[in-house]
Amino acid sequence: MKSLTVRFTFLFLGLAFMSGAPAFAAKITGTIVYEGKVPTMKEIKMDADPICAGKHSAPVRAEVLVLGNGQTMGNVFVHVKSGLPQKEYPVPKEAVVLNQVGCTYVPHVFGIRAGQTLKILNSDGTLHNVHVMPKVNRVFNLAMPKTKTTATSVFDKPEPLFSIKCDVHPWMGAYCAVMSHPFYATTQKDGKFTLDGLPAGTYEIEAWHERLGTKTAKITVTANDTKTVNFSFSVPAK
Repeated sequence: MKSLTVRFTFLFLGLAFMSGAPAFAAKITGTIVYEGKVPTMKEIKMDADPICAGKHSAPVRAEVLVLGNGQTMGNVFVHVKSGLPQKEYPVPKEAVVLNQVGCTYVPHVFGIRAGQTLKILNSDGTLHNVHVMPKVNRVFNLAMPKTKTTATSVFDKPEPLFSIKCDVHPWMGAYCAVMSHPFYATTQKDGKFTLDGLPAGTYEIEAWHERLGTKTAKITVTANDTKTVNFSFSVPAK
């Protein structure tokens, strides 16, 4: 019975290696917080477009600083900056969706894989234009009148975060990162992130915020390990 168990164990490991599946998968988690006095975010005035203004019953604030309980931070992009083995990671077949809803971009900060489809929606019933401004990939400026509710695009090359704006509604803005690997996340208001499925190794993790810059940390994980790394941001002293 013992030899049979051993044979099954080697068979399982052999199938795992033949299929290319990782034998181990580590995880890095963390929370991002804002330290210091919280500024009052400017109210966005949408009166120039009555359709936009009519979609909101309460004031809309700029998304420059989005905080949850305990001043946890949303809209922070976290990713493995270095340390990954040189290999190709499968590109997801499902599209990443960028919606124009309430005359804002949803999500405000997001990542997409190089070669993955970006599906752009116009859910507002008014004219938008999607002005995408990368430096490595192709720049484009896509008009989306109310009758054009869907468009698609693909970024071919990895690229750090760049801006997307609407020239019709100047308060609209978003940020996109084009990634060569799947180890990235954007925080919600609870400030939490998870980078899952990592091979064992030492990694440089970067957290990016549109106004407060970047924070980095080095962390080592072993097989099936879970490690925590937290970041904090604050307004630099004058």
